[in-house]
Amino acid sequence: MTVFLVIIVLALLAVTGWQISKIFQLSKRPDADTSEVANDKDNKLHGILNLAFLIFLYVISIYCFWEYGRFYLPEAASEHGGEYDTLMFVSIALIMVVQVFTQGLLHYFAYKYKGEKTKRALFYADNDKLEFIWTIIPVIVLAGLIIYGLFTWSDIMNINEEEDPLVIELYAYQFDWRARYSGEDNTLGKANVRFIEGVNQLGVDESDSYGQDDKIVTELHLPVNRPVLFKFRSQDVLHSAYFPFFRAQMNVVPGMITQFGFTPTITSEEMRESEYMVDKVKSVNEERNEKNKELLAQGEPTLDSYEFDYFLLCNKICGQAHYNMQMKIIVESEEDYNKWLEEQPTFGSTMAEQSEDADRPEDTAGDQPPATEGEEDAEGEDNTEQTPQETNAVAGVDNEQN
Repeated sequence: MTVFLVIIVLALLAVTGWQISKIFQLSKRPDADTSEVANDKDNKLHGILNLAFLIFLYVISIYCFWEYGRFYLPEAASEHGGEYDTLMFVSIALIMVVQVFTQGLLHYFAYKYKGEKTKRALFYADNDKLEFIWTIIPVIVLAGLIIYGLFTWSDIMNINEEEDPLVIELYAYQFDWRARYSGEDNTLGKANVRFIEGVNQLGVDESDSYGQDDKIVTELHLPVNRPVLFKFRSQDVLHSAYFPFFRAQMNVVPGMITQFGFTPTITSEEMRESEYMVDKVKSVNEERNEKNKELLAQGEPTLDSYEFDYFLLCNKICGQAHYNMQMKIIVESEEDYNKWLEEQPTFGSTMAEQSEDADRPEDTAGDQPPATEGEEDAEGEDNTEQTPQETNAVAGVDNEQN
């Protein structure tokens, strides 16, 4: 009924608007121009509006570059990042020059050559020279930009194996990352999702000797100034490994291995001490302090103080918790990196511990010795009493068996 009433109200509003428009037409002076063809006054108004919009467009563009230019990322923290930034800024510069020139002419000509009754348009069939100029110039510029981009892409993507890059696998799943280091042999063991079981969350092949010294971690550590070759796998859906400060991104596709490499050049500590990051951290913490005042007044927990860290993000909308799919990255000296890596357990040792736990009898799994007969009597019925959760669990198992 409500929907029906809403439809009636909308229909009545439409009729009212139509009637008002008819009244407006009838209220015009008898000598008013009711033709739907634009006259000189209309053309002049639209010509002025075109110039006004052009001025507005340039003013708002300049303001945005001035005000929001601070949101550009700081200096790239990878070796290839400088080439990437140069390519991007060259592209932006070319686009802006063409945009300012063509947009300016478009709006200026709309004003200068506005329609007037005393003017007649000149019929101009063609001009081979002009057509050659406005065709060959874009071809040359675009060809140069594409060739420059291809060379830059080739330098970034082609990893020199002779430099002995550190090989790391990044494994994506909803909604987290895991990193697998290739161990002392710098060779990753084979893996397949069919092998995922228990602590073997990445599906590493236990029969492959190369995988025994692999190390699986939840935090990514990278040695500064050493090439790193990343190999990407996905367990479920399409993800995208995004390293914004390193100017790197690669799709992580289920059923295939993709790869990307770069050389980190700025440690986490050096980036924290940079002028850009000091100002950013200060600004963020000032906003958090203001927010904390409101939270305290409402009796809610306050926000922690912000400290910069590199992060690996997912740049594909992969599900409900996509926003929280991130892994902390620490770029450090070779010495600190080696010290950290030595502390991480190997895949072989992790699987051996799982086998030992599986072989251990249930009655000796705990650290406490078995209770004596006297102790059991002293405890009485407390030892045999089950919680509601345990009772429900036992009932569920009995039902499944029946």
